[in-house]
Amino acid sequence: MAVVERGSTKIWHRRERGKQFAIWAVWLLSTAIFVYCWHLISGKTVWFFVMDAPAQAIDLAARMTPPKWSYMNSLWRPIWDTINIATLGTVIALIIAVPVAFCAALNTTPSVLFVRPVALFIIVSSRSINSLIWALMLVAIVGPGIFAGVIAIGLRSIGFCAKLLYEAIEEIDETQVEAIVATGASGPQKLIYGIVPQVMAAFAGISVFRWDINIRESTVLGLVGAGGIGLQLDASISTLAWTQVSLILLAILATVIVSEWVSAKVRHAII
Repeated sequence: MAVVERGSTKIWHRRERGKQFAIWAVWLLSTAIFVYCWHLISGKTVWFFVMDAPAQAIDLAARMTPPKWSYMNSLWRPIWDTINIATLGTVIALIIAVPVAFCAALNTTPSVLFVRPVALFIIVSSRSINSLIWALMLVAIVGPGIFAGVIAIGLRSIGFCAKLLYEAIEEIDETQVEAIVATGASGPQKLIYGIVPQVMAAFAGISVFRWDINIRESTVLGLVGAGGIGLQLDASISTLAWTQVSLILLAILATVIVSEWVSAKVRHAII
């Protein structure tokens, strides 16, 4: 049954047979997909461990309390490395993302048929691969350490920054650009005085926002050997030093909160 409101009166009438069958078919297909997925998950799940999970979580929480505060002296350098990984990775990404964005935007690309598809491919490929996967590959190529983490963060951030920036470029006010061209300005002058001023606020906001995201992502890169505080986290988990793990998690939380506060202040100052 369906309801049609006319004024303040509700009129009930039967749906058309084809529409009703379509609705039931969607419900049946959705139920079948859910049952099939549940069957796959259930077949690969050890339910004994699932039922025992609350007790194990309580036991682990007891082992992690209280945090080993004396271990904090060993975390200052890894935290600094984590911030450097995020910052340098963001800078590298922005240096590459700016020309890619101008090549991807319809109103600034040198060639819609050749250059723009390449720029869009770079954006999509960068955004499709997680930073941990980039880090895994780079650790195998250049070896473990901060350098691999910086490049991983940079490669991951190119697509994000370029996508948002080229969308901002496409949304500029073309009348300002036309006014610059009417004065006899050259191509570079049109870019510098007509386009760049309109996207500078968006560029600054994107940069700060991505840096904030990269702070969070760089905290876990050490789990695959790409430097930062994740190295200490992996070592502490491997040695079952749970009081150190709890302190590291608190340090990561504090770092993320501070970066969120800084990025919010900067964004408000820009906007």
